[in-house]
Amino acid sequence: MDFKSLIAPEHFNLASEISKHVSDKIALRWQNESGETKSITYDELNKKANKLANGLTKLGINKGDRVVVMTTRIIESYVIYLACLKAGIVISPTSELLRAKDIVYRLNHSEAKAVISYYDLIHEFENITEETPSLKFKIVFGQEVPNWLSMEALIEGESETFTDIDTLRNDLAFLAYTSGTTGQPKGVVHSHGWGYAHLRIAASKWLNISEDDLVWATAAPGWQKWVWSPFLSILGSGATGFVYNGRFQPHKYLELLQDNKVNVLCCTPTEYRMMAKLDDLSNFDLTPLHTAVSAGEALNREVIDVFKSQFNILIRDGYGQTESTLLIANLNTNVNKLGSMGQPLMPEYLDVVDDYGQPVPANEVGTIAIKKEFPALFQHYYKNPESTAASYLGDYFLSGDRAYRDEDNYYWFQGRKDDVIISSGYTIGPFEVEDALMKHKSVKECAVVASPDPERGNVVKACIVLKDGVEGTPELTKELQTFVKNLTAPYKYPRLIEYLEALPKTDSGKIRRVALREKR
Repeated sequence: MDFKSLIAPEHFNLASEISKHVSDKIALRWQNESGETKSITYDELNKKANKLANGLTKLGINKGDRVVVMTTRIIESYVIYLACLKAGIVISPTSELLRAKDIVYRLNHSEAKAVISYYDLIHEFENITEETPSLKFKIVFGQEVPNWLSMEALIEGESETFTDIDTLRNDLAFLAYTSGTTGQPKGVVHSHGWGYAHLRIAASKWLNISEDDLVWATAAPGWQKWVWSPFLSILGSGATGFVYNGRFQPHKYLELLQDNKVNVLCCTPTEYRMMAKLDDLSNFDLTPLHTAVSAGEALNREVIDVFKSQFNILIRDGYGQTESTLLIANLNTNVNKLGSMGQPLMPEYLDVVDDYGQPVPANEVGTIAIKKEFPALFQHYYKNPESTAASYLGDYFLSGDRAYRDEDNYYWFQGRKDDVIISSGYTIGPFEVEDALMKHKSVKECAVVASPDPERGNVVKACIVLKDGVEGTPELTKELQTFVKNLTAPYKYPRLIEYLEALPKTDSGKIRRVALREKR
């Protein structure tokens, strides 16, 4: 694969990568916990997206406008994303797990002109008390809601044809938010051309998708991983996507894989770990499954061995970031390399570098770095030139992840360079949790770090100094955990809390998180 093959035409709308597959073939097969099923063809999906694109543009939401989208694992999610791309509208994916304070920051920082939400998820929008000066339209679907514009009414009577807006490959397509070590999440800007490069790197080489495959990628809308796999990789490949709207249960997932004869599976390491622990794996027949991949965090060798021995399926690890696409993947069947991150898919764009931005020799630990001209790299952090500049060193974008590469150019993950926590595939900035904890009347000082966990990879641990006269009891621990859940996304809450007399600090007064991590 050469550089030129990853560069989109100058005039390029990412929606065309999906619309080119329009036919009576099933695009999506959907099922919920109750066993209810639905499906939609590529032709039907395109027509529904065209109607919505017409409705949005007539409303006055135009090319370049930002729209915050909060939805769930339902067919309408795909319609909304495709419609926005067609209309040149910038999508800001927003997880249903976020709270009002998370959402209002995204609304105001992105200067979103509209929000589109599933009716069952609007409660946190209703809890917003701050001003949102740029927000003009609140659009709901699935059920009518007072003071919200019905998406069903918006598209009623609209034409099923729509001419995709003329967008350039460098025009904004997505504005995703990612957690950092300090301050609020950063807005990651991706262009239409980024999606073009992503499809040609990830879909065929790693996911190994063909048009004849039924593909299940379990990521939920609201995360960049959903854009990566369930949306772009599956529909951009002309395959059929399987969508399950239900809670994760190991037995249920295996039943769905078996009963639906899924061919390609993309799961989080946590989901694989919990399935691997079951005692009755031999009762499931996964013969149609030819590809299983994992992303979000490192997957331990023991889990890979279980799936290999039980199902003769090799789970292939993959590595990428919100700022990029899939960068490194395990495409091999060499048992001596299992447990590694794999090899770079585009080796000419990836290095391991030292603190001066110079490539290090084999077997020496450094920071994974991506050359700035990589076609599937983000444009910049939205309205944040300082963070954008700080993320580069010389010719490289620095990932913040530590690794070494061996003589065969396989990369071996060594951990985060900064203090970002990755738990069950979620990226959690310690500041966000600390900020919530500091609002509690009993907390004098706190620091949040990662603590190793056999199922989730890591969990959030809070080290807390209480105010004078307050005792660190089990009841207080539960109260603090609930307090954090109510203020921010529940997956960020500290599963572990340790009460300390004082936090370890440097001479300049900075908290020594490394000392807290070493305490375990």
